[in-house]
Amino acid sequence: MSSAPRPLLISRDIVITAPPSAVFSVLANPHRHADFDGSGTVKNTVWGSDPLGLGDTFKTAMKLFGVRYQIINTVVEFEVDRRIAWCHPGKHRWRYELEEVDGATRVVETCDFSTSPVRGLLVRTPWPRWNAEGIEKTLPRLKVLVENGA
Repeated sequence: MSSAPRPLLISRDIVITAPPSAVFSVLANPHRHADFDGSGTVKNTVWGSDPLGLGDTFKTAMKLFGVRYQIINTVVEFEVDRRIAWCHPGKHRWRYELEEVDGATRVVETCDFSTSPVRGLLVRTPWPRWNAEGIEKTLPRLKVLVENGA
């Protein structure tokens, strides 16, 4: 009995009642990431520029399975008010794509395993499910944060 293949891209979307620039300004500020993270792993940004740009790095304090650690991320995709993605040493990407829709912004968050050298291993673990669950909690938090102007 074989199991169904697991996706290399885990994406969810939400519509936020704000212009893309308002959403992007939160996403491009690494010091705000803990404010909208729904996974519970992002604790705070240790250092990083605001706003981020292509090639910029930022260090984030994390906690996973009770273990605290820090990780350096690099911005690998960047288009102002449209797209930002970063990766850490594992090379998979966290991407946010923004599209203006009827005076609001559709935000697609994607965990992209396709860029990781260990993608075949990652998709055989619980990580795709855990990342989907994290995204499903992150997007509503981002929506509230942006819509409340926080």
